[in-house]
Amino acid sequence: MNFRRKRASLLLATVSALTLGHVASAQDAGVAAESELVADTVIVTGTRQTQRTVFDSMAPVDVVSNDAVDSTMSEDLQDTLAQLVPSYKVERNPMADGNVFVRSATLRGLGRNQTLVLVNGKRRHRSALLGAGTDLAMIPSYAIKRIEVLRDGASAQYGSDAIAGVINIILDDQPGYSAFTQFSEYYEGDGSNYQVGGQAGFALGEKGSFVATGEWYDSDSTSRSRQRPDAAAFQEANPDLIVDDPVQDWGQPEREAFRLAMNTSFAFTPGIEGYAFGTYNQGQGVSDFNWRHPESGVFNTSPIFPDWDLADIYPTGFSPQFGQHDTDKSIAAGLRGALLNDRLSWDASASFGENRISYFMYNSINASLGPNSPTAFEMGDLIQRETNFNVDFVYLADFGLSDDVSIAFGAEHRDETYKIVAGDQASWAIGPGAADGLATGSNGFRGFEPRQAGSFDQQSDAFYVDVEVPLTEAWSVGVAGRYEDYSEFGDTLDGKISTRFELTPELALRATASTGFRAPTPGQLFSESTSQGLDTQTLEVFTNGRFSPQGPVADIIAQRDGVELNPLTPEESTNYTLGLAYRNATGFTASIDLYQVELEDRLGSSGGFVLTAEERQALEDAGVPGGGTFNSVNFFQNTDGAKVQGVDVVASYAMAFAEGNLTLNGAYNYNQRESDSSSADEDRRYEEGLPQHTANLTATYARGPFEVFGRVRYYGPWTDNSDNANGQIYQEFGSMTMFDIGLTYDINEEMSVRVGAENVFDLYPDEASFQANRGLIYSRNAPYDTDGGNFYVRFEAAF
Repeated sequence: MNFRRKRASLLLATVSALTLGHVASAQDAGVAAESELVADTVIVTGTRQTQRTVFDSMAPVDVVSNDAVDSTMSEDLQDTLAQLVPSYKVERNPMADGNVFVRSATLRGLGRNQTLVLVNGKRRHRSALLGAGTDLAMIPSYAIKRIEVLRDGASAQYGSDAIAGVINIILDDQPGYSAFTQFSEYYEGDGSNYQVGGQAGFALGEKGSFVATGEWYDSDSTSRSRQRPDAAAFQEANPDLIVDDPVQDWGQPEREAFRLAMNTSFAFTPGIEGYAFGTYNQGQGVSDFNWRHPESGVFNTSPIFPDWDLADIYPTGFSPQFGQHDTDKSIAAGLRGALLNDRLSWDASASFGENRISYFMYNSINASLGPNSPTAFEMGDLIQRETNFNVDFVYLADFGLSDDVSIAFGAEHRDETYKIVAGDQASWAIGPGAADGLATGSNGFRGFEPRQAGSFDQQSDAFYVDVEVPLTEAWSVGVAGRYEDYSEFGDTLDGKISTRFELTPELALRATASTGFRAPTPGQLFSESTSQGLDTQTLEVFTNGRFSPQGPVADIIAQRDGVELNPLTPEESTNYTLGLAYRNATGFTASIDLYQVELEDRLGSSGGFVLTAEERQALEDAGVPGGGTFNSVNFFQNTDGAKVQGVDVVASYAMAFAEGNLTLNGAYNYNQRESDSSSADEDRRYEEGLPQHTANLTATYARGPFEVFGRVRYYGPWTDNSDNANGQIYQEFGSMTMFDIGLTYDINEEMSVRVGAENVFDLYPDEASFQANRGLIYSRNAPYDTDGGNFYVRFEAAF
């Protein structure tokens, strides 16, 4: 069956489901379906009170239910959040080195490493990909009970990285058995994705539970590419050769992974409970790199190798195949309990997390080695390790007010290590052919050199106090403060003031003001790397390097007039929110929150310094491997600053309708970013690189054994950019609207089947005209899927 017939069949099934919704037997409509953004759930994020709900919260919190998580097709938790929370955006990033596997994401327009991720309230480790923050794709979606998204600065409560907010993933803890299997495929017939998962939960008598979850998925690559004009011309000039069409694939990578999660607790005594939880991921992926034309500089010859010609190995050119093996593991364990007639609760825990990425490449070459070069390489490993020790207390003090005063305090010690393991010698070697201009290192991605390899450490200690005071039954105030001391750059002190006032029992005003920070990581402080790019005009390969802001490369660049490179210091922020929350007895809830985040000393790249011939020679004289081949270099630096302003609107309505239950959920985010850097390119990339307007609206109708839902997703205009050897080029893109549908049929009380489609009308965004000569059709930086419609079938069973 071709994809058009598949799409037509899916639409027919959905229309039939809507019709059946009116003729099926009646069902008691007394309880509405669970909302995607649950308004009255008790939360644990942004507060240390035990009975605080979303409506009661002094800061905006979205609660995403497990049903909402399961309603999305992707196996990647980032895609799920991007569909359900408009202020969260994620890019695809094809052919972007490690970013194709660990993708860029933002919350409220702030960077992907400016959002703190917790699991069961405990800090989760970062990805080994530098600057990527936490990789949510490593967490099995089927293990999730709910997700709490705090859209507010929270460094004073949780420490570094919580500038944009906090994502807290709560794992399933209920006994029971369930399993699912799912198949999906794009209308174009590619990107086939097979998923299988299961969960087993056991009651440990009446004292606890143990829940284990496993997931496996296997996803084929997608390609939304045209043949490159230079490849077509080469084919026409060489009819005796067979040139791949297309020679390179722009799309999602091929991916496979196996994931596990465990969550357990046990009451040793009436006052002491032990707990532990952890996750594990083992996966790999492969993606295309840019095609190397047989007549480009990559195929240069040298008299040093008189009988060797790269064209003999790759007569039609080559597209390096870049991949990674990733291993991610985490474990946390602790004891918690209560004293003083349950007025003092305590929690002591330890956690460890590690993310390891091992890069490999095949269908490539180190031309400088000539006939001695392999065509497959192991380029080395990146490893991120974090160990945390926490002790937390909450005391409920009775001061004769309308309720108890919550006094929380505690301490944290964190050890963080970033490690680089050198790759195969051939992946970074500078062979004898380099003297005649033959490219060095594995072509496409240079391996990590022994000079770059090493282990870099940082330790920190923190102490905090977090007090919530109910001044009256209608008015509450919160004050939090946190002190942290870091081994590499010194200490920080941050505070937060929050308040909430009930204008009526149905309407509440809330506001917060806080300071925050993000500490530079050991990888940003000390590590170095190289990368290769393809000029979009000349189609020649160029090499760039990123180096430590302290060292011989920085010393050479600092000799330029007006250039000053400094040691890294923490990013600092000032956050403000002001909002209204509303709910009534009819099932309607809504909130609107205005926010502003001011950033100082923002961590980012210094921008590429295009090297002169004299500077390249100076790099060689300083013993920098491959220094003479670099086109440009850059450094992590604290830039001038930025401001982000916006508004979040969230609403939900559940009601009985047509002898069934109807639930409506809507959310809208407006986000405006302003950059205050010394670079016009940096300002434009920051200010226009994301849509200012995003929204979604979901309607779910359940009647009898049927449930049908439809979702509309809107993304406003935005501007893309592309790196060239001689600067930046830009293109403006219009708005994009996508429609998702799904139908679930309960076969019996234990089993159900769902069919659906995302982007059901197979819509595509504007084409990326400025990279057409590379075969690219749609932007690599789009904040949405650019592969068109995708249908899926899912079967679930619960016992």
